[in-house]
Amino acid sequence: MLKENLSNVENAVQEACLKSARKRSEVTLIAVSKTKPVELLKEAYDAGIRDFGENKVQEICEKYDRLPSDIRWHMIGHLQRNKVKYIIDKVCMIHSVDSYRLAEEINIQAKKHKLVMPILLEINIADEQTKFGVSREDAILLAEEIAHLDSVRVEGLMAVAPYVEDAEDNRKYFQQLKKLAVDIQRKNIDNINMHALSIGMTGDFAVAIEEGSTMVRVGTGIFGERDYGHPASFQ
Repeated sequence: MLKENLSNVENAVQEACLKSARKRSEVTLIAVSKTKPVELLKEAYDAGIRDFGENKVQEICEKYDRLPSDIRWHMIGHLQRNKVKYIIDKVCMIHSVDSYRLAEEINIQAKKHKLVMPILLEINIADEQTKFGVSREDAILLAEEIAHLDSVRVEGLMAVAPYVEDAEDNRKYFQQLKKLAVDIQRKNIDNINMHALSIGMTGDFAVAIEEGSTMVRVGTGIFGERDYGHPASFQ
């Protein structure tokens, strides 16, 4: 089932790239593996997946040592400052930075490990009260504040678009995020790059790719419905 799901997702990614005259290599497929057992992640790994996204620090820590070392772990969920130290040496990118204080803590912990952590600024693109992220209006200011931190590197933007029945309804938000990235890039702020756009999930990743996404976060489309009821699922 997983291989079939993954094949369907990959075909859709390739089709969206073709439709938008982009190279397949421009888009990273991140398998969102939250709540999924290690055995299922191993199956995805054996099928060729190397980028996995997790929402919780605890899950990254529990899965990290039990899976191959060439996996690229992405922290895509809300991150509390006091938990940064647990994953700073485990993840390849933190997608969900929405405040200077969080970026500052990432910088502190990255220095301790003598590394530079790539991060994305999380934008609340539809101004939803139930979601994290900085507003579009405050994004440039946040980028300017973070720019002087020398152990983090802003690589682009991330957003969680609204849940919609029709993916086309989110196209406008993807367009807005792309425009914001262009606007920030034009500021030529030191240490701020806008080449990464982490947008698009199971229901709308094809539209996101058409609008410039470089990272799509697909969970249900690959692994099936999530199971929140079994804490032992990590075993």
